[in-house]
Formats: sequence, structure tokens, C-alpha cells
Amino acid sequence: MAKGVEVVEEGTFSAKDYEDPPPAPLMDPKELGKWSFYRALIAEFIATLLFLYITILTVIGYKSQSATDDCGGVGILGIAWSFGGMIFVLVYCTAGISGGHINPAVTFGLFLARKVSLIRAVSYMIAQCLGAICGVGLVKAFMKHNYNSLGGGANLIAPGYNKGTALGAEIIGTFVLVYTVFSATDPKRSARDSHVPVLAPLPIGFAVFMVHLATIPITGTGINPARSFGAAVIYNNKKVWGQHWIFWVGPFVGAMAAAAYHQYILRAAAIKALGSFRSNPPN
Repeated sequence: MAKGVEVVEEGTFSAKDYEDPPPAPLMDPKELGKWSFYRALIAEFIATLLFLYITILTVIGYKSQSATDDCGGVGILGIAWSFGGMIFVLVYCTAGISGGHINPAVTFGLFLARKVSLIRAVSYMIAQCLGAICGVGLVKAFMKHNYNSLGGGANLIAPGYNKGTALGAEIIGTFVLVYTVFSATDPKRSARDSHVPVLAPLPIGFAVFMVHLATIPITGTGINPARSFGAAVIYNNKKVWGQHWIFWVGPFVGAMAAAAYHQYILRAAAIKALGSFRSNPPN
């Protein structure tokens, strides 16, 4: 018998076909003794390394080509495709191992929604930041001159914009991404709309693509603290570090807002917990 299907009387079934999975424990020390936990950390490290390597290499390559030819290189559209496409590929590859976060803001949002424990969330963020540093380090090793002379792919506020505008762009951009993550991976939606197959990495990758199109001209698009941190560490520029807080605060605030919106407004988790509404009609 399918899990979650309740027999009412012989020959009939109730409409109940879904149950919310239990929240992840806040602290789960048992994870530290499981190989699956360390395998997930390795997957997050390697995925973030590859993400930064491909995307920052694309950014530096575009700047190098366009420096001598205004029509050279892939352009902003190509850079946006690079970021969105790599997220699609890497989330697809790692979703079954680590959940395919590849972004501390995504991990933070899922932690707030009790999808991962605190131990796993902090460990993922460390692995992601280390992977980002190594990925950008490879770019610098392969293109040292261009890397140093063309900004290192670091996030900076573009001329004509202030810190408030940049912070707002990062908050809204990350909200779009994390909201998409919640929607694309919602198990209730999968149960309800099982006749409409959804390849979760696809909308997530498109969200990254669309946000980059909108915010590259403002901040270069962070929405991923590991991406911004890895580039800042390797490029190591005083101006970059002076603005770096924006690329942590903005994504974390955006992730928090997306988690609250999805869990407490769309899913009405708090109201259901009080028993004011029922997720299924009475039998």
C-alpha cells in the first residue's frame, strides 16, 4: 500500500496522500559519525569549486576579449548563462547527495525552515567557502595577468549606485533564488502535482540566470556569499573588502525573507501548528 494512503472502508480510500516530513533536529551530533555526511560535504566543496572556476573564468575571459573588441566575448547575457547553466548542471549532479545547495544563502534559508540541522548548515557553508576559494584560485593560476588586471571577478558596486541600492538588489535577487528553491523542491507540491513532472534544477538555474541579467550592472551579482568570498579572498583588494559585507548581509536577509514567506505564508506552517486550519479536507 502506498505510504500515506489511509483506508476508510473496504474499497475506498481517503484523500490523504501526503504528510509533511518531520523537521530536521536543531543539533544532530549523530551526523558526524556517518559517511553520508562527509560525502555531502565533499560534494558541496567540489560543486562550489567547479561553479566558481567556470563562472569566474567566463567573466575574466569576457573582460579580456572585450578590452580589445567592443563586440568580443560572450557579453552580459553569456555571463548570466554561465552562472545559471552551471547551477542547473551542479544542482542536478549533487541534489541526491547533498541537496545541491552550492550557496550559503540557500543553506541558511533551508536551515531556518528546519530542512537541515545546524551542524550540517555550518559545515556546508564552510565547505562551500573553501570550494569557492579553490575554484577562483585555479582561475588566477591559469590567467594570472588577466585576473589581476581585470578585477578578479570580484563583486563591487558599479559607479552610479550606492550601498543601499546594492544591498536592496542583493536582498531581492537572493529572495528570488531561495523562493524558487523552496517552490521547486516542495514535497507537498510534488505529491499534489505528480502528473506534472518538475526537474527542480531547471527553475533554480533559470532563477540564477534571470537575477544575473537584472543585477550584473549593479553589483556584478552576488546572491551567493561563497562566490563573493572566494573572489574577494583571491583578489584581495581593499575596496572589495570594504563593500564585502553587502554580499553576506544581503543574501542572508533575502534567504530569511524567502524562508518566512514560503513556510509561514504560502505553507501556513505556524497557523497549521496552532490547529486553525487543516491541510486536508475532513474525511
